[in-house]
Order: sequence, then structure tokens, then C-alpha cells
Amino acid sequence: MEAYAPTTLRPRPSKGTLKVVFRRPTTPLARAVLPIAAGLAFFALLFGVTWIFADQATDNQKREVRRGSYTFRVGPVDDMAEIVKRDGPILYPDLRDTTYQRTIVVDHVGDEPARGWQVYYAYPADRGPECLVTHIEGSRNFVDCDQRTLLVEQLHRPVDARPVVENRSSLLIDLRAP
Repeated sequence: MEAYAPTTLRPRPSKGTLKVVFRRPTTPLARAVLPIAAGLAFFALLFGVTWIFADQATDNQKREVRRGSYTFRVGPVDDMAEIVKRDGPILYPDLRDTTYQRTIVVDHVGDEPARGWQVYYAYPADRGPECLVTHIEGSRNFVDCDQRTLLVEQLHRPVDARPVVENRSSLLIDLRAP
């Protein structure tokens, strides 16, 4: 018998097929870095596809900023009148944005809960919005940035905020700017 030399048979590609040959990395560094780089590329591609789908799902339209409600519901007039009588005027932080320039004070005078409501800005009438006041608990007084004690009536009266009593039961603040 003759000795046959071992041969490796490689199948020939048939017509119309594409043969892709990948060479195995030969250095240890390449064998360590290539799988990590391929994984990162895969996740970057996955992130990109997800981003495109999310962008298409929102119709890629520019959104218009719409102002919120022009009224702020404070609460039932009976309860709010009792709170003001017991604790003094109620201080609400800025209801439009975070500048605190339109922080308001809600006050009530008189015995009838549906009448006698007034809104003030939380700064003195003779100063600007940078001089916010602090309420003295249990009183109708405030302290301004110059440490002056002010009555609630000495605060700035707004032209773009007013109290509204709805159905003689609910207190709203109308925030329509001029």
C-alpha cells in the first residue's frame, strides 16, 4: 500500500455565492481587543437604531410650548378663610416659573368667606421683585429684605393676578397676564 499524504479538502464555492474569509487574529492583543471592539460596535449600532425608532415614533415634530392653565385652584373658600383668619395670609411660590418674581400672597378680610379676597405680590409696593418678603407666622405682617415689618396691605398689588370665587364655594387665582 502506498502512503497517502493527508490533504485538506476545501469545498469550492459554487457559482453565485460570495466567500468571505476572516483571518484569525494572531497576536494576543488583537485576540483580546477585537471581541471588545466588536461588542462596543454592536451596542453603538443598537443604540443608533433605537434612537432612530424613538425619533420616528414622535413624528420628529418640533413641539410648541403651551402655557398651562391660567387659573390656580386654591381651595374651598370656607377652609381658606379659616386658615387665613387663624394663621395669616397664605404665601404661594411663583406659579408661572422659577424666578420667584411672581410669588403671591392670598389674603382675606371680613366675615363672609365668599367675599373680601385679595392677592398681592410677595414684595413691598415701594420695592421690586428682588426684595421678597417673609411671613411672620400667626400674623398679618411680613418682613422684607431691609428687615422692615410690613402689613399685608403694604405689599405690591398685581395687575395680572386676581382672586375669583367660583360658585361661592371655591377660591381660584386668575393669572392672566395683560
